[in-house]
Amino acid sequence: MKKTLFEKVWQKHAVRELPDGSTQLLVGTHLLHEVTSPQAFGMLRTLKLGVKYPQRTFATVDHIIPTDNRAEPYKDATAYEMLTELRKNCKDNGITFFDVHTGAQGVIHIVAPEQGLIHPGMTVACGDSHTATHGAFGAIAFGIGTSQVRNVLATQTLAFKKLKVRRVNVNGKLRDGVYPKDVALHIIRKLGVNGGIGYAYEFGGQVFDDMSMEGRMTVCNMAIEGGARIGYVNPDEKTFEYLRNRPYAPKGEEFEKAIEYWKTIASDEGCQYDDVVDFNGEDIEPTVTWGVNPSQAIFVSEKIPNPATIEDATARKDAEDALAYMGLAPETPIAGTKIDVAFIGSCTNGRLSDFVEAAKYLKGKKVAEGVKALAVPGSQIVDKLAREMGLNKVFEEAGFQWREAGCSMCLAMNPDKLVGRQLCASTSNRNFKGRQGSPTGRTVLMSPLMVAAAAVKGEITMP
Repeated sequence: MKKTLFEKVWQKHAVRELPDGSTQLLVGTHLLHEVTSPQAFGMLRTLKLGVKYPQRTFATVDHIIPTDNRAEPYKDATAYEMLTELRKNCKDNGITFFDVHTGAQGVIHIVAPEQGLIHPGMTVACGDSHTATHGAFGAIAFGIGTSQVRNVLATQTLAFKKLKVRRVNVNGKLRDGVYPKDVALHIIRKLGVNGGIGYAYEFGGQVFDDMSMEGRMTVCNMAIEGGARIGYVNPDEKTFEYLRNRPYAPKGEEFEKAIEYWKTIASDEGCQYDDVVDFNGEDIEPTVTWGVNPSQAIFVSEKIPNPATIEDATARKDAEDALAYMGLAPETPIAGTKIDVAFIGSCTNGRLSDFVEAAKYLKGKKVAEGVKALAVPGSQIVDKLAREMGLNKVFEEAGFQWREAGCSMCLAMNPDKLVGRQLCASTSNRNFKGRQGSPTGRTVLMSPLMVAAAAVKGEITMP
C-alpha cells in the first residue's frame, strides 16, 4: 500500500494505541527552551521521576534573553531566573544546553537545524507552537504544552491523535521579489487560520522543489498559523546536502547509509491524501497583513478590503474589529501606510539568507527618519557568518541596530517591545493584538525584503 511520509513516520514511531483513540508516540528528538520547561521539571521532581533519555533532549535560551546587553544578572529578574533554572535543570539531568557562552545559542528552531539535530523520518517535539519548522527536513514536528513536555522528559513518548494529510501544491515559478514568507502568507490567506485544523500539511510542487532549505523552514514554521499542527516537505538532495557535515548528523559511510534510508521516507508516488489544494506560484505577489491574524493579508499592490463585502457575518465582524484596532481605512491602498518600527528576525526569518536578501536592498540606503530598525540574527552562528560577510556593517550603515541572537521583538518576553500605538513592519509570524508588547501596538507581517524597503521609505511599499 502506498503511503504518505506522515503515515510512514507515524507507524514507525507508534508504541501502542490508547483507549481514547490516540496513539502513544515515541519522540525522536525533544527540544527545550526556558519558558515552557521550568514547570515541567518541577512536576518531575514532585513525581520523583528523572529524564528517561537525556541524550535525545537539547536546549537553548531564546524567548527571554536580551539582544542588546547580555551582562548577567539581567535587569528582568524573572527572565534571569528562567535562564538559571534551565541551566540547573540541564546540568542536573545531563541535557545538552546551547548556552550563551557556547557560540551556538539562539532561537531553538534555528539552532536545532544548524546543529544537524533534525533528520528525515524523525518525530520532533518542543514546548513551542512553531516546532512545525522542522518539518522542512521531512520530519513530523509539533508543538506541545508544558504537561506534555513533562511526559516526554519522563517517558520519551506522548499521546497524540492521528491527523489527516492535506497536500498543498504550489506549482510554477515565483516572480522576482516574491519569497517563501509571501508563499506562507498567501496559503494562510486562501485557506484561513482554521483551515488546517485536524490536518498535517504536506507542501510540494515546483516552488517547493526549487526552494532552499531555509525557505522551506519559513513556510513550515507558519503552518501552525493556518491551523495545521504539522507542516512538512518531502526530503530530497537539498535536504541531504544541508545535513552533510553538521555536528549531530551521521558521518562518512554512516551518512551515505542514512541517505538511502531517508529516501524511503518520502511520500510514495500515487499515495492518497485526504485533501489536495493547488496554487500557482506565478499568481503570488509580495504580501502583507492588514489585520490581527495572518490570514488577514493582501498583496502590497492591493487595497485594504471593505468588511461590508464579506458575506460571512463572523468574518465580517472580525474584519471590522481588525481595521478599527489597526486604524486602517477600507478600500485604501496598504502601500503608503506609515511605520514606526522595522524588525528583521525571529524563528520565521532570522536565518542567514534572510539577512543576505535584505542587505542587497539596504546597501547604500538609509532608514527613514523616525523609524527604529532592528536586525536580530536567529543564532550566534548566523551572527558569526553574517559578520564574516560584512552584513552587520551594511545594516548598521543603513541605520539598523544589529543585535545579538534571540527571539527579540517577535513576542513580548524580552526588552524589545513596541510602545503605545507604534506600527511595526515585522518578519515574525504573528500579528495578534499585543503580540509585540504594547496592548495597542500594531504589527504588519511581511518578508525581510519588504521590511527593509519599509524601513527605508518609512512606509509599507513595493521595493
